[in-house]
Amino acid sequence: MRSGNDLRHNIVVKNVGTETVGTGQVGTGPVGTEQSTRARVARLILETGPVSAGALGSTLGLTPAAVRRHLDHLLGSGLIESRTARVYGNRGRGRPARVFAITDAGRSAFEHTYDDLATSALRFLAERAGPEAVIEFAHRQVSELERKYRPAVAAAPAGSKVRALAQALSADGYAATVAGVRASSDNAGIAVGEQLCQHHCPVAHVAAEYPQLCEAETEAFGRLLGTPVQRLATIAHGDGVCTTHVTAPSLRAHGVPNHGAPRRGRSAETEVGGKSA
Repeated sequence: MRSGNDLRHNIVVKNVGTETVGTGQVGTGPVGTEQSTRARVARLILETGPVSAGALGSTLGLTPAAVRRHLDHLLGSGLIESRTARVYGNRGRGRPARVFAITDAGRSAFEHTYDDLATSALRFLAERAGPEAVIEFAHRQVSELERKYRPAVAAAPAGSKVRALAQALSADGYAATVAGVRASSDNAGIAVGEQLCQHHCPVAHVAAEYPQLCEAETEAFGRLLGTPVQRLATIAHGDGVCTTHVTAPSLRAHGVPNHGAPRRGRSAETEVGGKSA
């Protein structure tokens, strides 16, 4: 994915919804070119998950014909795929709505270079100094991000710290979003926490071999937010999104760690009746 389909540098795209935050620089051409606009479409699909053509056009200010042209090109390139939209309750007459989602190939087009070099370096480190050295390296790397993000998270109001962390992560290319999670069944409507979703991981290929990077990052999130967190899914593990459950402060105060967090591999919608990651 290094020629033609290279989307690694992408423009700022912010969903008009309240929870999505994205950043980057588009392609190699000036804003408004076919290539840069197509990259913006792909980036928004990456950040928001499955999204309709109408929503893409509204957010990016494109005509239906322009959206369709870019979607057809991305579909033809294998960077996105078309799916039938979920329908809750009774569906009316007519053809089912279509939504568009990023593919593994599309996600790879956003990934940074030097993955192979970084993996080889960590492999060499593990062989020469042992697995403990890899763990130490992971914590050293994450400590820099933790130091960088701490002022923004600390300055945010108590109820906005997860969103502040998502904004900081998005500024570094992680395309982070936040979704509230509420309990189901007898406790429906009770907030049990939030899900911090990272739709892009610049080191996914490296972390696939060295999950210590993900583990160190999760520990850092817990320290930054001052509440128990639980990693539910990772792109490196083969999931579509890196998802971290953040325990609600009200539950933390009662000493209930990770209360209501879905099990790994299960979405919030399936497990606790909240918004799916």
